[in-house]
Amino acid sequence: MTRHKVSLEEFHRMVEAGVFPEDSRLELVEGDLVEMSPIGKRHAAKVAKLTALFGPLVPQKAILFVQSPLVVGNSELYPDLALLKPRRDFYEEELPQGRDALLVVEVADTSLHYDLEVKLPLYAKAGVPEVWVVDLVREKVHVFRKPQGEGYGEGETLGPGLKLAFLGVEISTEELL
Repeated sequence: MTRHKVSLEEFHRMVEAGVFPEDSRLELVEGDLVEMSPIGKRHAAKVAKLTALFGPLVPQKAILFVQSPLVVGNSELYPDLALLKPRRDFYEEELPQGRDALLVVEVADTSLHYDLEVKLPLYAKAGVPEVWVVDLVREKVHVFRKPQGEGYGEGETLGPGLKLAFLGVEISTEELL
Protein backbone atom coordinates (compact mmCIF):
# COMPACT_ATOMS: atom_id res chain seq x y z
CA MET A 1 0.00 0.00 0.00
CA THR A 2 1.34 3.43 -0.94
CA ARG A 3 0.66 6.39 1.31
CA HIS A 4 0.87 9.96 0.17
CA LYS A 5 1.71 12.53 2.80
CA VAL A 6 -0.11 15.83 2.46
CA SER A 7 1.69 19.07 3.21
CA LEU A 8 0.04 21.91 5.09
CA GLU A 9 -0.02 23.97 1.89
CA GLU A 10 -1.63 21.12 -0.10
CA PHE A 11 -4.22 20.65 2.65
CA HIS A 12 -5.11 24.36 2.58
CA ARG A 13 -5.40 24.34 -1.23
CA MET A 14 -7.70 21.28 -1.05
CA VAL A 15 -9.90 22.97 1.56
CA GLU A 16 -10.08 26.19 -0.48
CA ALA A 17 -10.91 24.20 -3.64
CA GLY A 18 -13.82 22.49 -1.86
CA VAL A 19 -12.36 18.98 -2.08
CA PHE A 20 -13.89 18.09 1.29
CA PRO A 21 -17.53 18.57 2.28
CA GLU A 22 -17.97 21.74 4.35
CA ASP A 23 -19.04 19.78 7.43
CA SER A 24 -15.97 17.51 7.32
CA ARG A 25 -14.14 17.16 10.61
CA LEU A 26 -10.57 16.64 9.43
CA GLU A 27 -7.24 17.29 11.08
CA LEU A 28 -3.87 17.15 9.37
CA VAL A 29 -1.52 15.22 11.63
CA GLU A 30 2.08 15.11 10.43
CA GLY A 31 0.93 14.77 6.81
CA ASP A 32 -1.92 12.33 7.45
CA LEU A 33 -5.57 13.34 7.13
CA VAL A 34 -7.46 12.15 10.21
CA GLU A 35 -11.25 12.15 10.35
CA MET A 36 -12.52 13.18 13.75
CA SER A 37 -15.47 11.58 15.52
CA PRO A 38 -18.77 13.46 15.63
CA ILE A 39 -19.24 15.59 18.72
CA GLY A 40 -21.73 14.25 21.27
CA LYS A 41 -24.10 16.39 23.31
CA ARG A 42 -22.07 16.14 26.55
CA HIS A 43 -18.90 17.16 24.73
CA ALA A 44 -20.69 20.04 22.99
CA ALA A 45 -22.16 21.25 26.28
CA LYS A 46 -18.71 21.32 27.96
CA VAL A 47 -17.24 23.29 25.06
CA ALA A 48 -20.14 25.77 25.29
CA LYS A 49 -19.59 26.11 29.04
CA LEU A 50 -15.86 26.72 28.59
CA THR A 51 -16.62 29.31 25.93
CA ALA A 52 -18.92 31.15 28.35
CA LEU A 53 -16.36 30.95 31.19
CA PHE A 54 -13.48 32.31 29.12
CA GLY A 55 -15.60 34.79 27.14
CA PRO A 56 -14.91 37.75 29.48
CA LEU A 57 -11.21 37.60 28.55
CA VAL A 58 -11.94 38.54 24.96
CA PRO A 59 -10.47 40.66 23.36
CA GLN A 60 -8.33 42.43 26.00
CA LYS A 61 -6.42 39.42 27.33
CA ALA A 62 -6.98 36.72 24.73
CA ILE A 63 -8.80 35.71 21.57
CA LEU A 64 -11.08 32.74 22.02
CA PHE A 65 -10.89 30.18 19.21
CA VAL A 66 -13.52 27.44 19.51
CA GLN A 67 -13.02 24.26 17.46
CA SER A 68 -10.99 26.30 14.97
CA PRO A 69 -7.66 25.55 13.29
CA LEU A 70 -4.32 25.84 15.08
CA VAL A 71 -1.16 25.18 13.08
CA VAL A 72 1.38 23.19 15.09
CA GLY A 73 4.46 22.45 13.02
CA ASN A 74 3.36 20.58 9.90
CA SER A 75 -0.02 19.73 11.41
CA GLU A 76 -3.32 21.55 11.60
CA LEU A 77 -5.34 20.59 14.65
CA TYR A 78 -8.76 21.70 15.84
CA PRO A 79 -8.62 21.97 19.61
CA ASP A 80 -11.96 22.29 21.34
CA LEU A 81 -10.88 25.65 22.71
CA ALA A 82 -7.77 27.78 22.38
CA LEU A 83 -6.96 31.07 24.03
CA LEU A 84 -4.68 33.00 21.70
CA LYS A 85 -2.52 36.07 22.10
CA PRO A 86 -4.55 39.15 21.18
CA ARG A 87 -4.14 40.47 17.64
CA ARG A 88 -5.97 43.30 15.91
CA ASP A 89 -6.89 41.16 12.91
CA PHE A 90 -8.13 38.24 15.06
CA TYR A 91 -5.89 35.97 12.93
CA GLU A 92 -7.67 36.82 9.69
CA GLU A 93 -4.38 37.32 7.83
CA GLU A 94 -2.96 33.91 8.79
CA LEU A 95 -4.02 30.99 10.93
CA PRO A 96 -2.71 30.99 14.49
CA GLN A 97 0.41 28.96 15.18
CA GLY A 98 1.31 27.04 18.33
CA ARG A 99 3.43 30.00 19.44
CA ASP A 100 0.28 32.18 19.39
CA ALA A 101 -1.58 29.96 21.87
CA LEU A 102 -1.74 30.78 25.56
CA LEU A 103 -3.88 27.77 26.49
CA VAL A 104 -5.36 24.82 24.60
CA VAL A 105 -8.25 22.79 26.01
CA GLU A 106 -9.29 19.41 24.64
CA VAL A 107 -12.52 17.80 25.84
CA ALA A 108 -12.23 14.01 25.72
CA ASP A 109 -15.36 11.92 25.72
CA THR A 110 -14.12 9.18 23.37
CA SER A 111 -10.79 10.73 22.30
CA LEU A 112 -8.59 10.59 25.43
CA HIS A 113 -5.93 8.33 23.91
CA TYR A 114 -5.75 10.44 20.73
CA ASP A 115 -5.61 13.70 22.70
CA LEU A 116 -2.84 12.50 25.03
CA GLU A 117 -0.78 10.34 22.67
CA VAL A 118 -1.09 12.16 19.33
CA LYS A 119 -2.08 15.78 19.89
CA LEU A 120 -0.30 16.55 23.18
CA PRO A 121 3.23 15.87 21.80
CA LEU A 122 2.45 18.10 18.80
CA TYR A 123 1.30 20.91 21.09
CA ALA A 124 4.46 20.53 23.19
CA LYS A 125 6.73 20.52 20.14
CA ALA A 126 5.01 23.70 18.87
CA GLY A 127 5.57 25.43 22.22
CA VAL A 128 1.97 25.65 23.45
CA PRO A 129 2.63 26.68 27.08
CA GLU A 130 -0.39 25.07 28.73
CA VAL A 131 -2.81 22.29 27.74
CA TRP A 132 -5.83 20.99 29.64
CA VAL A 133 -7.37 17.66 28.66
CA VAL A 134 -10.80 17.27 30.23
CA ASP A 135 -11.53 13.55 30.60
CA LEU A 136 -15.31 13.32 30.84
CA VAL A 137 -15.31 9.53 31.27
CA ARG A 138 -12.94 9.31 34.26
CA GLU A 139 -13.88 12.76 35.59
CA LYS A 140 -10.32 14.06 35.61
CA VAL A 141 -8.59 17.12 34.21
CA HIS A 142 -5.05 16.52 32.94
CA VAL A 143 -3.02 19.74 33.11
CA PHE A 144 0.28 20.13 31.26
CA ARG A 145 2.70 23.07 31.49
CA LYS A 146 6.24 23.94 30.43
CA PRO A 147 6.68 22.31 27.01
CA GLN A 148 9.96 20.45 26.55
CA GLY A 149 10.52 18.72 23.23
CA GLU A 150 7.57 16.40 22.61
CA GLY A 151 6.41 16.47 26.23
CA TYR A 152 5.72 18.75 29.14
CA GLY A 153 7.93 19.42 32.16
CA GLU A 154 4.94 19.66 34.46
CA GLY A 155 1.86 17.48 34.44
CA GLU A 156 -0.84 16.84 36.99
CA THR A 157 -4.20 15.13 37.08
CA LEU A 158 -6.98 16.82 39.01
CA GLY A 159 -10.24 15.36 40.21
CA PRO A 160 -13.40 17.00 41.50
CA GLY A 161 -13.14 19.58 44.28
CA LEU A 162 -10.16 21.51 42.93
CA LYS A 163 -9.73 24.76 41.04
CA LEU A 164 -7.78 25.86 37.99
CA ALA A 165 -6.98 29.45 37.12
CA PHE A 166 -5.92 31.04 33.89
CA LEU A 167 -5.52 34.77 33.12
CA GLY A 168 -7.58 35.64 36.16
CA VAL A 169 -10.44 33.26 35.43
CA GLU A 170 -10.91 30.65 38.16
CA ILE A 171 -12.73 27.45 37.23
CA SER A 172 -13.64 24.58 39.52
CA THR A 173 -12.98 21.12 38.16
CA GLU A 174 -16.70 20.37 38.64
CA GLU A 175 -17.50 23.03 36.04
CA LEU A 176 -15.18 21.27 33.60
CA LEU A 177 -16.39 17.76 34.34
